[in-house]
Amino acid sequence: MPTRKPKQQEPSVDQAAVQRVVAAARRQFLAHGFRSVSMDDLAAELGMSKKTLYVSFPSKAALLEAVLKEKFREVEADLGQLAKDQAADVEAALHRFLNCLQRHTAEIQPAFIRDIGRETPELFQLIEQRRRDVIRRYFGGLFEDGKKTGVIRHDIPTHLIIEILLGAVQAIMNPPKLVELGLTVEQGYSFIIRLILEGALVPTEKALP
Repeated sequence: MPTRKPKQQEPSVDQAAVQRVVAAARRQFLAHGFRSVSMDDLAAELGMSKKTLYVSFPSKAALLEAVLKEKFREVEADLGQLAKDQAADVEAALHRFLNCLQRHTAEIQPAFIRDIGRETPELFQLIEQRRRDVIRRYFGGLFEDGKKTGVIRHDIPTHLIIEILLGAVQAIMNPPKLVELGLTVEQGYSFIIRLILEGALVPTEKALP
């Protein structure tokens, strides 16, 4: 009777090591782009073998996806905290939301935007979907609160304000257009959201000259 070969156990995954890998990849990918940073580079920086690196992430694209999901978790955690701490001053809360987005996008350099559009378009679709969800969830709630306090205009439906905001983001916050306009991710979000806010806010009365 043939003997059965013992079943090989899958290598255990050290979660602390996984977080180190994601943190290193985030620094390198967002600053220098996805294409120019190799798994060899990351393994050398982390002082581990490439084989160990591949235990947790079977490909560079899988590692990039983990970086993006971690980034969005941080953004949503910060926006969620701001929403909980939201005071009666909705206009100030909207600007805090904008500052939060600017802070999170400041680390994303043009090389990363260029590479993700060319190398992993399916992951750029993931970015688009997640940012649509974030805008609808957090800015939609703030606009509704702003209408209740008289800060946001009542003549424009909230869902239409959100769709205008999403349309502007969709049109501009993509790799080819950002490159064409010479904008960073931080600048693009700042200009778009400031313009939408200025149009959505109830104008304040100014003293006549």
